[in-house]
Amino acid sequence: MDRIAIVGGAPLNGVIQISGAKNSAIKLMAASLLTDEPLRLTNMPRLADTRFLGTLLTRLGTIVDERTGDAGAETLLHTPEIVSSFAPYDLVRQMRASFNVLGPLIARTGQAKVSLPGGCTIGARPVDLHLKALEALGAQIDLHEGYVYAQAPRGLTGAEITFPFVSVGATEHAMLTAVLARGETVLANAACEPEIIDLAECLNKMGAKVSGAGTPVIRIVGVDRLSGATHAVITDRIEAGTYAVAAAMAGGEVRLTNTRADLIEALLLKIEEAGAEVERMDDGVIIRRNGARLKAVDIDTGVYPGFATDLQAQFMALMTVAEGESTIREHIFENRFMHAPELARLGADITVSGGEARVRGIDMLEGAQVMATDLRASVSLVIAGLVARGETVVGRVYHLDRGFERLEEKLVACGANVRRIKGAATAEIED
Repeated sequence: MDRIAIVGGAPLNGVIQISGAKNSAIKLMAASLLTDEPLRLTNMPRLADTRFLGTLLTRLGTIVDERTGDAGAETLLHTPEIVSSFAPYDLVRQMRASFNVLGPLIARTGQAKVSLPGGCTIGARPVDLHLKALEALGAQIDLHEGYVYAQAPRGLTGAEITFPFVSVGATEHAMLTAVLARGETVLANAACEPEIIDLAECLNKMGAKVSGAGTPVIRIVGVDRLSGATHAVITDRIEAGTYAVAAAMAGGEVRLTNTRADLIEALLLKIEEAGAEVERMDDGVIIRRNGARLKAVDIDTGVYPGFATDLQAQFMALMTVAEGESTIREHIFENRFMHAPELARLGADITVSGGEARVRGIDMLEGAQVMATDLRASVSLVIAGLVARGETVVGRVYHLDRGFERLEEKLVACGANVRRIKGAATAEIED
């Protein structure tokens, strides 16, 4: 099993190009099931998650062609016919988002058998909202032995769906399903994340009629069929935010390109409040810190445009060496403070009580062996290692490989002392 070793103390100076968004790419890949024509996705990240989903799509009948085009990495997905509507547990369990093939399979073939995705290390993350949305659209849902058996022999029909709470996954799944349903679908209390807008733009290029994406009410007028299209995956705001935190923590000056400041504005405001300098540019962001100690800042995670839960672990790492005490409140996922005990192994002073963590900043972290517990926790430990005295070794970094493309290469190019220690073992993906 691979590990990552970091020797702390080096400031970061240089340019980091942000990759395409993992959270958007995997939903766009699922959209390829909705048409028998090719879907070309550019600005594609090369990640464990996209590879896992590509394997599942291939089983269902998609031809997946990863290539390098004029604009960089791209993937061509072509599903001339669905050869199987069965998504087995062994594939779905490796990545929860692969459950989103269920709706497109029903929409295109009228039936599907898809494994429930199982548990998650950062909380329950149930799929009941997904299933209720599909039932509202006319799908007949039965659950047996860990599988969803779905049928819509007469096709799907538009419906008014009000989500009891905001869910990005359920919103995206409903969109992917409703585009081929008869009549109009209205999604109320819908998620407003940039990835929702990205999915809507791609679907509309394919011939769908989606409006209101990015607002709490999305309207979808169903069409008979979708066509192929070319679409550039939106920039990864979580990756951008992660490197912004890393630059603020290590000090120096880092320019983030191929991204947009507005996508991480909630984070940038907190970084400025902590004492680092932020320069917003048309094509990215510059983060500067001249060595002055950071100040403690409180955060509350929330739905977009609030502070992203996927940046909470990284910001906690930043606060471990800030002057004073900060309070971090997690409102999206339970159990998302599992990185706190690992940060404590580096000397961090953190007290967790329910959905709240209190971080009392210390002068210096000390390198140690630590273990990643989930995707965002893994990178928070790497960030902490950038300033820890001595060497920090992060284990179970297969979590990190799910969502960060060429992380060591990008950090090393800015002066960090980071290396991967190769291991022979492989491991399953847990969330």
